Amino acid sequence: MGSTARLKVQVGAADFDAGEEIRLVQALTDSIGGVASFIGAMRSSNDGRRVDAMSLEHYPGMTEKALGRIVDEAANRWQLLGATVIHRVGEFVPGDQIVLVVTAASHRGEAFAACEFIMDYLKTRAPFWKKERTSEGDFWVEARDSDEQAADRW
Repeated sequence: MGSTARLKVQVGAADFDAGEEIRLVQALTDSIGGVASFIGAMRSSNDGRRVDAMSLEHYPGMTEKALGRIVDEAANRWQLLGATVIHRVGEFVPGDQIVLVVTAASHRGEAFAACEFIMDYLKTRAPFWKKERTSEGDFWVEARDSDEQAADRW
């Protein structure tokens, strides 16, 4: 990343204000020509069954380092001027925000590609453990084949 670049990786229980996080990235430099963002939220169903709640666990320290490596890799592939990744952990209900990825570059193509790359890698390479609570019981969730295929294309 360039000298004016800012990398932010945050893992915790607190919710985030996506608009504020995007504004912070946009304010980094007037060289930014494109900002891409993605918000991941908890959905109310998975594999055909209703999901009432979900818990996300992580290993503090290890998770932040893994996320940092993913963002560093994106910054090495694309000329990012800024990037923010916020991933929440704890207990969630449908509709709750879970993850935010914001990338900024001189051109939109780099911002879009880096944002998608980071999200694909978060789904398959970040050390999070997800358990869904349903009326049929609790289920640990593993990465989907489609997530692996999305990450493999990079």
